[in-house]
Amino acid sequence: MPSSISGPPEAASPDAPPRDEPLRDAALLVVDDAATVRLYYREILGGLGCRVEDAWNGMEGLEKALRAPPRLILVDVNMPGLDGYSMLRKLRQEEALRAVPVITITTEAGAAEASRAYRAGANLYLRKPVRPELLAGLARVLLGMPPA
Repeated sequence: MPSSISGPPEAASPDAPPRDEPLRDAALLVVDDAATVRLYYREILGGLGCRVEDAWNGMEGLEKALRAPPRLILVDVNMPGLDGYSMLRKLRQEEALRAVPVITITTEAGAAEASRAYRAGANLYLRKPVRPELLAGLARVLLGMPPA
């Protein structure tokens, strides 16, 4: 089953970090309560030459992002404790994290869920399962990397 994507016209914030920084030392953050999903995304994103950190719920993800702001965040919306929507709202309240691009990835397929994710602060909304080449390509765009 192919994944679907929807996004606002401008996916990356104009206040995003400079795109000419070396990415090999940049951290990407994956927040999902399923260990296998975190490993899957880690493998895909690790191929971009970035360090990939992960967290199992929104609270841990928020704490990690506050300690060391990542260049990109992938977040599931359905998690125990602090869900992805709540995590996004809190992220966007933090000056250091407002410009960090966020991709929500979820099994929720409706337009209402996508709208809720964008209102919370997402840059992109993807439905699971996400094809590796799609995720890698979108991450490259949001990180300002040239196409593969």
